Amino acid sequence: MSIYAVGDIQGCYHELEQLLELVQFDRDKDKLWLVGDLVNRGAGSLPVLRLVKSMGDAAITVLGNHDLHLLAVAAGVAELHHSDTLDEILAAPDRDELLTWLRNQRMLHVQDNFVLLHAGLMPEWTVQQAQQLALEVEHALRGADYVTFLQKMYGNTPHQWDDNLTGYSRLRVITNAFTRMRICNVEGEMQFKFKGEIGDVPQGYLPWFEIPQRASADATVVFGHWSALGLIVRPNVIALDTGCLWGGNLTAIRLQDRKLFQVKCSKLKTKKDWQ
Repeated sequence: MSIYAVGDIQGCYHELEQLLELVQFDRDKDKLWLVGDLVNRGAGSLPVLRLVKSMGDAAITVLGNHDLHLLAVAAGVAELHHSDTLDEILAAPDRDELLTWLRNQRMLHVQDNFVLLHAGLMPEWTVQQAQQLALEVEHALRGADYVTFLQKMYGNTPHQWDDNLTGYSRLRVITNAFTRMRICNVEGEMQFKFKGEIGDVPQGYLPWFEIPQRASADATVVFGHWSALGLIVRPNVIALDTGCLWGGNLTAIRLQDRKLFQVKCSKLKTKKDWQ
């Protein structure tokens, strides 16, 4: 059995098909780990959802910010953005089945000292604590009052973790770390405006995974979300968002031997196409 971790797909269906063919993925033996953001901005969000859902236990996906945005729009608590490409899902005959499946996916997956998530971990969180906090958000997403959670999850504050946080403020911080964080300071204060390259991180901040004495540093964190960061493969950090949506590659890594597989975007796109 091989485990292949794949970066942000964002509706790039044909590239996902090509990548699965490239690695000779066998759903009866292999596992596919997806870092989230299955949907949005690309043209094939609906077939991506259908494909991943059809894989059953062969695919493990964690939720990204675009996945949560789709759920919020479908629930009527958020508006479509001008660059969104979610209409096909929202109008699909199997819409409710797909959205229910998506809402029941994970925020975090831990296995064999690997941690799969979309964006980042607060510096003070151990892997064990992060697992418990992920369960809190998953419980809210899967509960009867999930629409209220989706409505309350938006916002940049609180921007720092506090064990004493309660209610939706607590859930918002957890969700923001798992699905939106790129940088923070040594005190763990998140900053959400920055989306640029690692060399341009504002003074006083660091990529979340470079904070000294990070409590989760003894595990290997596999994540995406930060396309300008590009591919990083270190002993305890694997960043896989290589910007397929923007004309880059869709990347997979076989976790057992860290062999890389990449498929070039089939149609060159730039961020101006979505503005």
